[in-house]
Amino acid sequence: MTIPQDPVLCIDLHCHSTASDGALTPTELLARAAQRNVTHLALTDHDTVKGLAEAQIAAKANGVVLIPGIELSCLWRSRTIHVVGLDFNTDDSGFRAALEQQHKNRWARAAMIADRLSKLAIPDLLERATTEASGDVPGRPHFARVMVEAGTVKNVAQAFKRYLGAGKTGDVKAYWPELDEVVRWINSAGGLAVLAHPRKYQLTATKLRELTADFRRAGGRAIEVSTSGQSSGDLGFLTELCTREKLLASQGSDFHFPGAPWCELGRIMKMPDGLEPVWHHFKQIPGTATPG
Repeated sequence: MTIPQDPVLCIDLHCHSTASDGALTPTELLARAAQRNVTHLALTDHDTVKGLAEAQIAAKANGVVLIPGIELSCLWRSRTIHVVGLDFNTDDSGFRAALEQQHKNRWARAAMIADRLSKLAIPDLLERATTEASGDVPGRPHFARVMVEAGTVKNVAQAFKRYLGAGKTGDVKAYWPELDEVVRWINSAGGLAVLAHPRKYQLTATKLRELTADFRRAGGRAIEVSTSGQSSGDLGFLTELCTREKLLASQGSDFHFPGAPWCELGRIMKMPDGLEPVWHHFKQIPGTATPG
């Protein structure tokens, strides 16, 4: 499916639902996307495609074109990196098996977070965090909400500052596969691998260039040039990286929850001219709605 680069279209290729760590169900997410005039949306939940079936029904109801998506966690030089997969075959058996292993990795991580936070003496911490995650694997935001409910901290921000943020007790590094392996999963399922929000990794310019080059050599096809919360300087630097490595350009809000105007569905800085959009390389996706 070739999506034209038309100014009346609003294309958001990175967002999350309650299938992972988002606040809205896939149905609610698609309704909000339509309200925000998003015409093409990729639901990219963390390490799962569980929300895509519901999202497809809601997409048709709201006149939004849904692109199959996922955000996979992996390691590059011992750092956690995220790779977005777009327009892949959701029924690919090899891809499904890989996701099952990722699911087990996430449970192992959740159990370790709960164990490390045991000194807080919050009864049934893992079980309560799992309930916060609607019965699925809890992440740090779910643990944070339980800590607020238990009165251990005043709010989620304080939970991260004291216990869950980078370098704190509950900051558990998961058992993720290497970058090249995750890219191979996406490619084998017929999808396009996209390096997600490159400026969020707090890498130096030199390290980010090295990451981008390694990603391209591993078979990565695109880089998120325009994402939420970045400056015009970031946009220029990522444009330079995209051009340098001859990658396709992607964009997405990385939306998780309402109420954050800097991270809203469809609120994305205009992609600079001269880049080749990743959506020009999507396959035809049957059963999608056509935006009006």
